Amino acid sequence: MDYTGFLQRLLEDMENPTQSGERRILTFRNPRHYHECQQQLEHIQMTQPETPYVPTSHLLHAFMIPLPRDSKLITRYQDELAEEQDVPVKVHTLANKAINSPGIPYGVKQIQAPKAWSTSTGHQIKIGVIDTGVDYYHPDLRHSLGRGINLLNRSMLPLDDNGHGTHIAGTIAAANSTEGMIGVAPRATVYPVKAFDINGSAYVSDIILGIDWCVRNRMQIINMSFGMKTRSKALLDIVCKAYASGISIVASSGNDGKRRSIDYPARYEQTISVGATDRNRRIAAFSNRGEFVDIYAPGDKIISSWTRGKYHEMSGTSMATSHVSGSIALLLAQNPDLKPAEIKELLRLTATPVRFRKGQRRISGSIEVNAWRLLKEGMRNKHATNQKDHSLST
Repeated sequence: MDYTGFLQRLLEDMENPTQSGERRILTFRNPRHYHECQQQLEHIQMTQPETPYVPTSHLLHAFMIPLPRDSKLITRYQDELAEEQDVPVKVHTLANKAINSPGIPYGVKQIQAPKAWSTSTGHQIKIGVIDTGVDYYHPDLRHSLGRGINLLNRSMLPLDDNGHGTHIAGTIAAANSTEGMIGVAPRATVYPVKAFDINGSAYVSDIILGIDWCVRNRMQIINMSFGMKTRSKALLDIVCKAYASGISIVASSGNDGKRRSIDYPARYEQTISVGATDRNRRIAAFSNRGEFVDIYAPGDKIISSWTRGKYHEMSGTSMATSHVSGSIALLLAQNPDLKPAEIKELLRLTATPVRFRKGQRRISGSIEVNAWRLLKEGMRNKHATNQKDHSLST
């Protein structure tokens, strides 16, 4: 591959971006070509500081750039590159309103997380939350956050200018029992990965870079409270790599009220797809549902932390996803060797059946996460495994 020619044309195209605003993900078919190109690019950027910044994923061997589909660059290197359009993604949330401090929110109680806290609080479990960032100064979160990364401005902390990410982080790991609220796993550590802007919008490439960061920084759980309608091969590929590395990926199913369809990336079997229930343990009217949803969790009128130290009530499968991520953190703190497939199986094995209204069409396999039963079964599994290992060694 002509690396010099490729990079020269690439940088020229980036200096004259397309009027349409199209962006593309270019994945190198040969990893060696990617590494060689990446090294040359780094050399150019060191010697020519004015060179445009090119986002790259080491895990996926991909470049993400503004480029139209009919670019001569793509035509010239079509044998060496797989390309796809970089499409928009939105966070999964509905309307919200300001509210007072909730103490222990109903969702945290509904999944029986408080019963687990004498055994596990999720201590030191690392959770990457790919979202809008977080309010680092919120009194309920100040002891629950790692540094994370801001993919929109790498020189800044991943500060939240939207509110959605702060809400998700609060449900997972808020820890202010005296004056504020408590999340599902109050001693877990949330690492905010800011991929979404003030409007709750991002591109697939931002998600890919976020997952790449989570894998390289050894997150144990990735919370993805967002979705899109279209399938992305590049996103699937990096989700598979994260799954293979042992990370549990929790994704919201979407808020369209559909019975036979859910959004991507929750649709991928390597994720744990989550639908939303209400305080009566019924599937929320807005939640996608059906065979592609692995598990449900409280997602209707959920109170959690917000920017500027405040609290908001929000609804959406986003809110449900954070309950599941917190529950997995409680489990992993006691049994850290569990694989993602084992965790998904335990979630379903220990879940509580959802309720249906009289005369309402029932959806088989509809179950809500139960953090306490999940923890108990996970510890029982660990004990049984240890007993088996001990008997084999003797």
